[in-house]
Amino acid sequence: MAKTPRGWTGARTPSAIKRVRQAERRRAINQPRKSAAKTYAANAVRVASSGAGEAESATALAEAMSALDRAAKVGAIHPNNAARRKSRLALRLNALADGTATQTSARATKSTGTAAAVKAARTRIATAKATKAKGPQTAAGKAKAALSKSARAETAPVAPVAEAPKVAVKAAPKAAPKAAAKVEKTPTKTAAKTAAKTAAKTAVKAAVKAEKPAPKAAKVEKTPTKTAAKAAAKAEKPAPKAEKKPKG
Repeated sequence: MAKTPRGWTGARTPSAIKRVRQAERRRAINQPRKSAAKTYAANAVRVASSGAGEAESATALAEAMSALDRAAKVGAIHPNNAARRKSRLALRLNALADGTATQTSARATKSTGTAAAVKAARTRIATAKATKAKGPQTAAGKAKAALSKSARAETAPVAPVAEAPKVAVKAAPKAAPKAAAKVEKTPTKTAAKTAAKTAAKTAVKAAVKAEKPAPKAAKVEKTPTKTAAKAAAKAEKPAPKAEKKPKG
């Protein structure tokens, strides 16, 4: 690190030095044109406000417009900037000539206080968020929902008091018969369904029993017959031959 501070903090490279020269030359050309346009425009407003004749006001306006055109031609200001400023200057001078005031700037004057404006902005934001909110899942969501409810309650129109009793009186008689009809129909339908299910189950069981084969009692009867036949066959067999005695 250098022990002593640098004495030169400007451009060092050739390209940076060239840019410095260009900026100085452009400023020398553009700055007088900008200043002249502002000066002539202010002079035109001053002449029109002083109550001078129409000829003097027209001359001052023409000089101001010429200065703006020269600045735009050289490139000191944008052509659209010059056109906008000429239009506003003409409107202002015409209003001064008629003795009325007009708003020529883009910034509007405040009609309400700061606190009222902040409150209105918060209400508008809360109302916009209420339509996009998914629900009070979190603490932040609950706070937003509460804020949106309060905002809607403040902005909602008050409903007429006379119509509320009529709606209640009409809704009460209609709701009662429907509820009674539902209560009466439910047991009947349930009993009918239960009886039908029971009858179907009984019929299925009877059919299954009828289709079952006879019991296996026949096998018990066939067994003695087979045994008797086997015994008879053995009895009919010839007797075994006597064994021959060995010769000795």
